[in-house]
Amino acid sequence: MTLSEPSILSQVHQLLAEHGYEVSENGEDLLKVRDTDTGVTFQAALHGSILYMSVTLTTVSAEAVTPDLMRKMLSADNGIATSAFQLYEASQGRVAVTLNNFCTLQNMGAEDEDDVLSLAGYLMADLLEARHLLGSALTGVEAGTAAQ
Repeated sequence: MTLSEPSILSQVHQLLAEHGYEVSENGEDLLKVRDTDTGVTFQAALHGSILYMSVTLTTVSAEAVTPDLMRKMLSADNGIATSAFQLYEASQGRVAVTLNNFCTLQNMGAEDEDDVLSLAGYLMADLLEARHLLGSALTGVEAGTAAQ
């Protein structure tokens, strides 16, 4: 049996809510998820059978994204275990620095449920490491943390 995207997203919504996250729909295939322990809010988006999760770490001026900062984000030994950084242009010459991860869902059985919960957990663990990694690089730079 092939599940439709809304059905899968509804199951993801319910699963995260049952495990202590505050979840609300934020569009047709997008969820807004808040970790109630940390207050961190992230997005979960379903595209086909792939569930993406993304958290905005900070938004900075484009000039703050220096070659040194990029090296830290791209380094194989930066401490970010499973997620990846992405940069998005924001308004007024600013750049949003995000941390992203994904998993492929099959039928929302026990293995998929474990994958979804692991994905959220890994994103939060990598968020803590990323804050440590980027914190010193952004010290003294105007930065608006959007993760909370």
